[in-house]
Amino acid sequence: MTLKSQIQQWVSEIIRNHLNKNVDNQSLAVEYTNPDHAGDFTVILFPLLKLKLGSPQEIGSIIGNILIEKYEIFQSYEIVKGFLNLTLKYSFWVDYLKNFQPQNIKSPKPQTLMIEFSSPNTNKPLHLGHLRNIFLGESISRIYEFLGHRVIRACLVNDRGIHICKSMLAWKLYGNNDSPEKSQLKGDHFVGKYYVEFEKQFQQEYRRWQATEVAEQKFQEAHQKNPEWDRATFFKEFKDQYFNEYSELGKQARMMLQKWEQNDPEVISLWKQMNQWVYDGFEQTYQRLHIHFDKFYYESETYLLGKEWVKKGLDDGVFYQKPDGSIWIDLTHEGLDHKLVLRADGTSVYITQDIGTAYLKAQEFHMERSVYIIGNEQDYHMKVLIAICKKLNIPHADGMYHLSYGMVELPTGKMKSREGTVVDADDLIQEMYNIAKETSQELGKTEGLAENELENLYETLGQGALRYFLLKIEPNKKILFDPKESINFTGNTAPFIQYTYARIQSLLSKADNLSILWKNFSFPTELHPSEKALCVHLSKFEPTVLQSADTYNPSLISNYALELAQLYGTFYQNYKILSDENPKKSFQLFLSHQVAETIQTALHLLGIGVINRM
Repeated sequence: MTLKSQIQQWVSEIIRNHLNKNVDNQSLAVEYTNPDHAGDFTVILFPLLKLKLGSPQEIGSIIGNILIEKYEIFQSYEIVKGFLNLTLKYSFWVDYLKNFQPQNIKSPKPQTLMIEFSSPNTNKPLHLGHLRNIFLGESISRIYEFLGHRVIRACLVNDRGIHICKSMLAWKLYGNNDSPEKSQLKGDHFVGKYYVEFEKQFQQEYRRWQATEVAEQKFQEAHQKNPEWDRATFFKEFKDQYFNEYSELGKQARMMLQKWEQNDPEVISLWKQMNQWVYDGFEQTYQRLHIHFDKFYYESETYLLGKEWVKKGLDDGVFYQKPDGSIWIDLTHEGLDHKLVLRADGTSVYITQDIGTAYLKAQEFHMERSVYIIGNEQDYHMKVLIAICKKLNIPHADGMYHLSYGMVELPTGKMKSREGTVVDADDLIQEMYNIAKETSQELGKTEGLAENELENLYETLGQGALRYFLLKIEPNKKILFDPKESINFTGNTAPFIQYTYARIQSLLSKADNLSILWKNFSFPTELHPSEKALCVHLSKFEPTVLQSADTYNPSLISNYALELAQLYGTFYQNYKILSDENPKKSFQLFLSHQVAETIQTALHLLGIGVINRM
């Protein structure tokens, strides 16, 4: 139980046993006291007025007096309007610090969770948007493992569909038997090049078609219905319809998809070869990021299972069939719409294989929760998927959860894979390494380090800066990414926090006979405000981690680590800790050690390493 929860329980017992009223936890709010006021914890009294026990002053006085009388940890209280501010004794905070172990936080009810993240397409390399997805998935996995849950890291590979056929067709038409080895390109980059090439050729074809009589007729028909549409607007909106009904390249891509589903040997052979090139490329990126998966799912292996569920749902009346043979579901009663689940030609759509994958997950792992980390552009799709799985009575459908996150954009605007305007993940990781190297050298933080230590320094700083920048914002908000800003050694950045950790390690390394000092020193009876502020903040670590898990929000831990580093900076400036004239030398070294342990644990939960020397 956290300290805040314990105080909440005590206040609840006082109200029940001394005031003969019952109060639920929603009506009893206990928070850490605002730094602008005296006190450590605050009981918010306004919600208690409905119990008709008197004014906030009267209720607060009763609760405050009983707490001080009954529990020796409380020093004093103060009532400010509708807030009861409680101050704990210095001796409590000293005892708390003695026993504080940031690594020993556990959930009272361990569960099995599957966290699905990364989930790339095999027609392009990983990019900046994927990195936010990957870092969220890895951090949430670490948080739940830290709390004692069983976590299965899963990756659904989008290895089939029309987008895959586009890159395959482009290679077949324009590749001249090229390969990653011949081009000296990483496999996923090589295949992604042909996805961009398809779009380039398609756009040229589309522009030629726009000059035809058929195109002019289509524009005039649309213009009569929507007079405000000009040619540019119409042809932008008509693009997908052109691809499906008029485009020769679109026709060839759809034929290739049909042949793939018919298991055509030539198409399957090309598909396997190009996918393997991509897998080899992905693995190199995952290894550099220290990411692993416990289970891979492939849409090529789950879409048939999804078709079986569609057939079952049609037989059971969950789905309905249109005259053209396509199969749909009516979700209007759920506030959604009619959704296609199988095309008229019998080929599957995204939702088809997602249904099959959801069932396969539940059958294999029987997890209480299945978390999908997918961008907010797929919010509607995920609502439809979860609604369908519940209607089909797929096991554990109630435990499906979509962690929706905002897109990552650049100062130049939104990234587009088809147009080749994405920030490649591999390039960005290397750029962060280079910026970390340049910045460290400029600031003189590389003196005395061996070559291998420098390599580790730049890699840890670069990746740490990247991860922290993409995790410090709440998942549901979009991010405008600036590489140079993220690597700064001051401000809200990972290098600032990593530097604080390194500073403490340097401090501890300079102390003589540290273990002997800790065995023989006595804890102080009073704390300086900067010392107490650190103790109070350390007590917030457990509730922060628990809340981060409950809300799937690693930014809470990011913000916690930043504030801890800032508080330590204030404390560090107040003392010459290693001075022989410092009567609190041993205690402050111990306090510094506890802070460093907590910083390291917090950064680990974010997937960020620490640095012992800078």
